Amino acid sequence: MSTGTETTAAAEGLRGVVAAQSAIGDVNGEQGILIYQGYNIHDLAEHATFEEVIFLLWNGRLPKSDELAALTAELRANYEAPAEVIAMMKTFPKTADPMDVLRTAVSSLDFYDANGHGTDREHAVKTAIKLTAQIGTISAAWDRIRNGREVIAPDHTLSIAENFLYMLRGERADADEAHMFDVCLILHADHELNASTFTTRVVSGTLAGMYGAVTAGIAALAGPLHGGANTNVMKMLIEIGEPDKVDAWVDRALEEKRKIMGIGHAVYKTEDPRATWLRKYSRHMADKTGITKWYEMSQRIEQLMHEKKGMFPNVDFYSASTYYLMGIALDMYTPIFAVSRISGWTGHILEQYGNNKLIRPRAEYIGKRDQTYVAIGDR
Repeated sequence: MSTGTETTAAAEGLRGVVAAQSAIGDVNGEQGILIYQGYNIHDLAEHATFEEVIFLLWNGRLPKSDELAALTAELRANYEAPAEVIAMMKTFPKTADPMDVLRTAVSSLDFYDANGHGTDREHAVKTAIKLTAQIGTISAAWDRIRNGREVIAPDHTLSIAENFLYMLRGERADADEAHMFDVCLILHADHELNASTFTTRVVSGTLAGMYGAVTAGIAALAGPLHGGANTNVMKMLIEIGEPDKVDAWVDRALEEKRKIMGIGHAVYKTEDPRATWLRKYSRHMADKTGITKWYEMSQRIEQLMHEKKGMFPNVDFYSASTYYLMGIALDMYTPIFAVSRISGWTGHILEQYGNNKLIRPRAEYIGKRDQTYVAIGDR
């Protein structure tokens, strides 16, 4: 850090700076490997459920049958958001962005949890369960409220993935879509010290309550350079319109130095392993619905960007068309991200509470020195 006579180079955006030790997740950007608590994401996507992954992220191991049953029962028992919060949401402007609504509603949940400020393991886990159970209820409720439809009460017999789709649509998803959506939640659950997760750790590092830390994480996730990217991928595909227009559009975008949304990643230098699964699901939904152009366009953009720039798709690229063909509104993609990432956020908060040290980095000062105050009439 600067002492006035010497400076050290600051890493832009803290790229490559190790800011915490964590056992929750790890990203190997060079090899395209993502692990949660030692388990490869491909292994978990192939075999696990989202509820198992929640237990894993919070406890460092996969659950036994009775442990999974207990956690699942607790989550389902807490699906119902406080009636006061739903009533408050009905007063919001119908044009409010879903992420702004989610941020405000999650913050208000604090009022209805008497133990919400507890930072010991027992109380913090109880709060994590409430947040993980209710964030999907709030997100789905807002989509119905803003469209003038009745809020659907959660079904306590359904998994988190099934229940979210049910509350959003008013009817149960078929087993195929429910499974795909469950895997999507697994894929988005954690990604080491991404912007929103780092934010939750900074806030919880002050020993603020979990609701405040998660509210801050939602605010960070809402940014278009973080959670909003897959919405912008779909907007890009809609703007292009048809597969035969892709080449010219990409050439023009590159000439204008426009960012191709969903392509490239701050950490991965090869394919994002999550994109491997979402590419498969995008194609599956294309075949299932008979609407193939979004997948075809995505494939061509991926090919061109690899040929021209050596870049690969990230998690957002194919999730866009997958969700679109599930009939999910574009601006609900980021709330869905939060429905998943709440598991990672709360896992990191629990870890932070368990071995806490206030996060207080330094900034490299680059401003002026030795300035002298001048009276206002002489300036």
